[in-house]
Amino acid sequence: MILYLHGFRSSPNSFKARLLAARLAELGRADEWCCPMLPVSPLETVALAEARVAEARAQGGAQQVTVIGSSLGGYFATHLAEKHGWPAVLLNPAVVPQRDLSAYLGEQPLWHGGGSIVVEPHHLDELRALGVASITRPERYYLMAATGDEVLDYREMLAHYPGARTTLIEGSDHAISEFAQYLDDVLAFCDGEHVEPPAPRAAA
Repeated sequence: MILYLHGFRSSPNSFKARLLAARLAELGRADEWCCPMLPVSPLETVALAEARVAEARAQGGAQQVTVIGSSLGGYFATHLAEKHGWPAVLLNPAVVPQRDLSAYLGEQPLWHGGGSIVVEPHHLDELRALGVASITRPERYYLMAATGDEVLDYREMLAHYPGARTTLIEGSDHAISEFAQYLDDVLAFCDGEHVEPPAPRAAA
């Protein structure tokens, strides 16, 4: 199962989500894809993600789960990776969203399809509660960070995921406009390139 968590004010119709869904469909793997519309509440978002995985497993699927998180979704993906041991792909992830989103309290328009969300102060508290001070298993993570990200600072991303597999993109933007060229790298990681090598055996 590939669980995609979109970013702030985004949706399952985001550019990167649509590219990944189309690529999986081309490969005959559409049934592995899960990209729900996330609620504004961070705690509800995490609960929804966990529920989707539980539903899939109850139906006999999702033996292996990889979570992909874009921007704010990367923050949630990190929490879930640490909590459940799931590998995670992070696309320009938010590192301190409670700070960044403090300027977006109140009603905020959604990027796709119209509508809006209302960001309340308690949502920032929920973000703090989900924070991961430091990752414990860097081999579980694949970080993709763009130096040209106009929304988030790639240097914070690099500092927060030391030792993780990393693709540092020179230039680009927050959306990673050339994401199509990285699709197969992302899916290869989802398919098991994150698996740890066997532990060395002691000499006989």
